Amino acid sequence: MSFEVQDLYDVIKIVTLLILSKTSKIDLSKLRGRIEELCDHRICVEPGDLNRALSELANEGLITVKGEYIELTSVGSKVSGDWKSLLLKSEPILEVVAGLTDGSVTSLMIILSSFFARLSSKLTIFAALLTLASVAITNFSSFFLGGVTEDISEIIAVKRLMDYSLSDNPDRGQRLKSIELLKQVFTLLNKEVQKANIVSAIVCALTTLFAGFTPILVYLVLPTPYNLLSSVALIGSIVVLLLARYRSKMTRIPLKITLLETLIIMLIATFASILLGTSL
Repeated sequence: MSFEVQDLYDVIKIVTLLILSKTSKIDLSKLRGRIEELCDHRICVEPGDLNRALSELANEGLITVKGEYIELTSVGSKVSGDWKSLLLKSEPILEVVAGLTDGSVTSLMIILSSFFARLSSKLTIFAALLTLASVAITNFSSFFLGGVTEDISEIIAVKRLMDYSLSDNPDRGQRLKSIELLKQVFTLLNKEVQKANIVSAIVCALTTLFAGFTPILVYLVLPTPYNLLSSVALIGSIVVLLLARYRSKMTRIPLKITLLETLIIMLIATFASILLGTSL
């Protein structure tokens, strides 16, 4: 399937893949009904148009048609997921990375500052609550407000490119149908993007709190010096097992590179924490 959207059938194929990204198998009549809902039940997609688009998807190896049921193939599942990630930003990569990074760095700074400054448990808890809550709230607001603005501007740019590509279609009737269907699709995408950014903001805030409070809890519960060693080891585990591996998996960058980048950031944070703690 070409990335360039050239005609009505390409638009229908994208819509079909987006619908199938939520359920890998669907009844043909239900699929037709979902597309009609996108068109506000106006006749903008004829049965023949849908059948041709499905036939092209089947020939490209993206779907299989079994009687009245349509099902994604393994390749189709990947392509469907790619379109969903492109248009809906459904993969919370940045949110998880930001949450794990901010939570780990913040907890490390609190723990080391508390240890070198010999803060009491109450002061450490107060500092942890105040600092991590501030970081989590900041992450939530940043991803919610900034994420919505960025994602909507990006899908507007994608729609503009698709509209430009469709405008070259010499068939005026098909061109108008294509643009109308695409308009309805992106109207729906705008609503979905706003919902997705709320989820992203919540994921980032919760990940920040998890990565931050867990090591601090270990530091407060265990006796000295085991509390420091165990909490720092836990932060190291979060960095290596979760953050570095997650970044390596999602970006397809070798683990040793993502681990080195992450460790450099953590060492800078550690050095800053030691300076702050010894100056108190």
